[in-house]
Amino acid sequence: MPIAFWDAGKADITGPVADVNLMGYANPDQYAAGIHIRLYARTFIAADAANPTRRFAFVNMDAGMASQAVTFTVVARLRELYGELYTEQNVALSGTHTHSGPAGYLQYVVYGITSLGFYPLTFNALVDGVVLSIQRAHDSLQPGGLSVAAGELLGASINRSPTAYVENPGWERARYRHDTDKHMTLLRLDDARGRALGAFSWFPVHGTSMNNTNSLVSGDNKGAAAQFMERWAAAAAAGAPAPAELVPGHTAGAANVSAGLVAAFCQANVGDTSPNTQGAFCGDTGERCDAVHSTCGGRVQQCIGRGPAWPNHAESTRIIGQKQADKAQELLLGEREVLGGPIDYRHAFLDMRGIRVRATNFTQPGTTCKPAMGFAFAAGTTDGPGAFDFRQSDTNGTAFWRLVRNFIRKPTPEQEACHAPKPILLDVGEMHYPYEWVPYITEIQILRAGRLVILCVPGELTTMAGRRLKRAVQATVGAAWGEGLHIVVAGLTNTYASYITTPEEYAAQRYEGGFTLYGQHTLDAYIQASAGGWVGLEFMRLAAAMAAGEATPPGPQPPNQLAQQWSLVPPVVADGVPAGKRFGDVAEDVAAGSYGPGDTVAAVFHAGCPRNNIRAEGTFLTVERLEGDGSWAVVHTDADWSTRFAWGRPHSLSELSFATISWEVPGGTPPGTYRLRHFGDCKPWFRSAKPYEGSSREFVVEASGGGGRGGTGGSGGGGAGLWAEVKQVLAALGRKAGFGWQLLPEH
Repeated sequence: MPIAFWDAGKADITGPVADVNLMGYANPDQYAAGIHIRLYARTFIAADAANPTRRFAFVNMDAGMASQAVTFTVVARLRELYGELYTEQNVALSGTHTHSGPAGYLQYVVYGITSLGFYPLTFNALVDGVVLSIQRAHDSLQPGGLSVAAGELLGASINRSPTAYVENPGWERARYRHDTDKHMTLLRLDDARGRALGAFSWFPVHGTSMNNTNSLVSGDNKGAAAQFMERWAAAAAAGAPAPAELVPGHTAGAANVSAGLVAAFCQANVGDTSPNTQGAFCGDTGERCDAVHSTCGGRVQQCIGRGPAWPNHAESTRIIGQKQADKAQELLLGEREVLGGPIDYRHAFLDMRGIRVRATNFTQPGTTCKPAMGFAFAAGTTDGPGAFDFRQSDTNGTAFWRLVRNFIRKPTPEQEACHAPKPILLDVGEMHYPYEWVPYITEIQILRAGRLVILCVPGELTTMAGRRLKRAVQATVGAAWGEGLHIVVAGLTNTYASYITTPEEYAAQRYEGGFTLYGQHTLDAYIQASAGGWVGLEFMRLAAAMAAGEATPPGPQPPNQLAQQWSLVPPVVADGVPAGKRFGDVAEDVAAGSYGPGDTVAAVFHAGCPRNNIRAEGTFLTVERLEGDGSWAVVHTDADWSTRFAWGRPHSLSELSFATISWEVPGGTPPGTYRLRHFGDCKPWFRSAKPYEGSSREFVVEASGGGGRGGTGGSGGGGAGLWAEVKQVLAALGRKAGFGWQLLPEH
């Protein structure tokens, strides 16, 4: 059966880049203070050529995870635009799991504690961008084809909980060469001429290359991979040299690739993976951490994973992103399997409380539990350690924290028995004030385009949990659809319900097991097709119904808690500048002299708070080149890898603030005269915000380089290093002005 598809669409979802907590590490001190790279939603829509209303939309978001509230609102907006063409049945929103995106968009208490609750600016930016991405895909309807390829990607991930993984049966582990899933699956979307318009790949690796000291909004390694591949495609279509970010050896002369290729790097069974491929070391001694508890001297705070370019986390981000981009390019241009029809989908909401599961090869029969979080959850991971004296692999807890827990909410003996061997720290299933703390109604979904099957999961499946799910679905539909299907797990999709481990890993109570909400039978509840289940809405039952061409009931509707949300994020009161200055004036100009590839050019501007205008689909900066006719051409924006936008106040109560624009000159930059520009909005007292702009002095870029000069951005540093240097600039400016300015705390 032929397939038609709507050209893939892309839209900005960056949101606020200042004064908002970053989502992922649950670090209350990690606040946004600028942009590393912008965040995007990327959509593809696949439809049956014979019946174009038979379609589904898959959206990959540069976000920590999907949000039930965002999904609700996006579907409602789509209904206003298109009627019943797009519903919760055939729309999937999936997060890349970057840990450097703005927080405040999930509707459950636990996921908003460190962000001071719900933040409408983040939420609306996500909703608006996702809807726009879908609209752009929808509006470019054209006939075309789909094809799929898969290959092995090594060196981009490790297992951060190997002591839990080895608890899985030896015979099962023997089926696989690695303790993380090393397979990348890529879907290529072509127009009628065979040009690639979209490339959506699935590969599991955590978005934690940028560590928990980072203050710049970033798409992390998957956002970097998308940017590298899209720039490669633009160069390939033009027959131009490959962008400087790409490793040597990759040709830009690839045929049949659209200049506007939308490249999405989607998440998979990511739960126990890490991009910090050197492993975890003690920051104080340099020795390897304790393998079982991930501690140094009995505590977790010094046990931190190291990326391939440690201690430069921005360079580690580039390396892991580049590895994914390289493999995706290889799959895009190599041999592929052409996909025919049909286009199909199934979706169901699932109440995870009290699902009866049958015995399997791995577990005894049992039931799922009301949600609860274990002591190991509070220990964090080697990607981002927790606080206090919590540690991983803890099946007992401590007397002190049990006392604290009992003061908050003491779990019943039945709840403790249900969750055993997990000791309960937070009995969130029994905590309902001011609204629900975690979801108890989740959702699952299957999307099918011929022999490609996408399993949409509302959480973070570990490596082996994902393998079991894929095997179960293949066994269920193999007779009808054939063996060797391309089955991918799309993690963190439509809603977020934390982690999903195997029962064996759950018993080890690493972080992932401590954050598996519904007890040791969580995975089996998602997988099973037991008639004794709640109403038989699990993945195997959905797959069986799909294979038989049968409809499935929608399941119980989850609560919409948007009207109940609390938000403690303070508004922008007013912006100010020193006497005699205007917004956009240069506070520290570009250093005199010439620059070349590898040098960093930087300027500091008097600025307003970036929350005054998030500049969706826009930019806070440009790098511009002087043309022969006297005009200025934009060559880079704040979305590009080579630029950094950093913003800060001299102290938290100051109305004064500064924006540092930096540009690391890429290799291959044409010689000429350039300038840096800053765009922003300022809010006077008792008035609405208004736009301003500013420009640095002109400077010269030479082909041979300017001596390796650096600026406030450093050389490829980003993140904590850049922010530290920006604060030094702020302090120096404060001393010049005669103010006793204090610096913000380290983020």
